[in-house]
Amino acid sequence: MNGVGFQNIFKIPELKKRILFTLAMLAVYRIGAHIPTPGINGAALAEFFASTQGTILGFFDMFSGGALSRLTIFALGIMPYISASIILQLLTIVWPYLEKLKKEGEQGQKKITQYTRYGTVLLSIVQSTGISIGLEAMRSPTGALIVPEPGLSFRLMTILTLTAGTSFIMWLGEQISERGIGNGISLIIFAGIIAGTPAAIINSFRLLGTGELQPFAMILLLLFMVFVVGVIVFFESGQRKIPIQYAKRIVGRKMYGGQSTHLPLKINTSGVIPPIFASSIIMFPATIAQFIDHPWMTTISANLTPATLIYSLVFIGAVFFFCFFYTAIIFNPVDVADNMKKNGGFVPGIRPGGRTSEYIDKILSRITFCGAIYLSLICVLPDYLIRYMNIPFYFGGTSLLIVVGVSMDTMQQIESHLHMRSYEGFMKKGKLKGRRG
Repeated sequence: MNGVGFQNIFKIPELKKRILFTLAMLAVYRIGAHIPTPGINGAALAEFFASTQGTILGFFDMFSGGALSRLTIFALGIMPYISASIILQLLTIVWPYLEKLKKEGEQGQKKITQYTRYGTVLLSIVQSTGISIGLEAMRSPTGALIVPEPGLSFRLMTILTLTAGTSFIMWLGEQISERGIGNGISLIIFAGIIAGTPAAIINSFRLLGTGELQPFAMILLLLFMVFVVGVIVFFESGQRKIPIQYAKRIVGRKMYGGQSTHLPLKINTSGVIPPIFASSIIMFPATIAQFIDHPWMTTISANLTPATLIYSLVFIGAVFFFCFFYTAIIFNPVDVADNMKKNGGFVPGIRPGGRTSEYIDKILSRITFCGAIYLSLICVLPDYLIRYMNIPFYFGGTSLLIVVGVSMDTMQQIESHLHMRSYEGFMKKGKLKGRRG
């Protein structure tokens, strides 16, 4: 890092303040994940969730950091916000009004963000209504009622509590993004996944001691997880570099340009967004189906469980869609080609302008396709391996991808702050030396 190490993080006041603020907000999130919703029989609910390991509820519970299995005020997690974001981004393509707002810059983005918040509240109400109705009809494996006193008051209280909890999480994420370090929504999901790790480790050692988990299977799983982490780091760091040459220009008596550089295109431009969006789409109907006792709903819930064929096909299709969709949102080959042309840049052997944008788009489509295959394999294959190895906790490819991807993005932002502060310090020293001279 050119003389700037991570040991200097807390020597920079602003960076220190941002990191401590982020940790404080995540701590608030974890505290809220332990505050129960009124009217729930906690023991009966715990018995019920003990029988849902490996199902979509266990998968959803992992994303909420255990808040769903305890039915706390944060039981819905951040997924309604993500679902609302997906809907708004899709509507931007087909609704001219939203498309116009998107082109208005910061003011338009503020309005879209506001609509996303309204959508989050609406989806939270729908999900919490389904959960409250479903809980009233559910019993634990021993026959105990999960809701001792069902009725309208319980439903209204549950809807209000869960909707307010999701709204508060949404606010926490926005505060982290604005005043902290890293992407707030991604860090909240990251914190939820990591929160279950200590319990999973303790449970694994307990099962090793009782002989229920074979040492060979545990070693094999650990080696596989290390391999998956290595693959994730390799692909998340991978780039396709397009060479760019800038023509020489004479302005007055000075000559500008003439240098060679490159345009880096990431293999996975969309990052962890596609699997998070895909999981959110599957979780919404699957969660409601899990709480409604009807043959059709039972069938839907069973087929939308990780490591099943229908779940895998839906998930892979959603990952491919969001890889291309999100890449198209954040990277526009036409704008890149136009900017290159205005600044006298060109790709060797390619005509500037339209041909250049077509060339960039062609390469971007190919590497995005490769990135979608990588994401699909990383997220789907571990589910099958873990399920058929009878691992006592869920920590599959999607969670590993989110943990590693969010960690890398956050560390890159910290490194950028360190470099920026180092550069500013260098400039200040240079000014002081100049004054002495």
